[in-house]
Amino acid sequence: MRDLNLPEARDILARRGYSPEFPEKCVKRLSKRICEGCEFPHEIGLFLGYPPEDVRGFIEKSDCRFSGAWKVYGDVDYAKKQFSQFKKCTEIYSRLYENSRSIERLCVLR
Repeated sequence: MRDLNLPEARDILARRGYSPEFPEKCVKRLSKRICEGCEFPHEIGLFLGYPPEDVRGFIEKSDCRFSGAWKVYGDVDYAKKQFSQFKKCTEIYSRLYENSRSIERLCVLR
């Protein structure tokens, strides 16, 4: 909800037929767009926590400034920090899983 409520995210979603004031409806709309299969809904990045400026840059096919877990069109330093955190988290969780930690115990609920 927090990510979808950012002004630039709301704008991207509204331009694609979403009702950004209702996050639950946005998820249903995204699911429908995925199932339609005509064009992949690049706005999915907003639901994955990607910065809205990077989602917009990808949709508009701007020049990418950096690439990692996603293509970066905005704040490269922020993205590099995020990518580093993702890598560390992946390594930790992979090690725990390899040592017989169940998926249920690895899940983090907010």
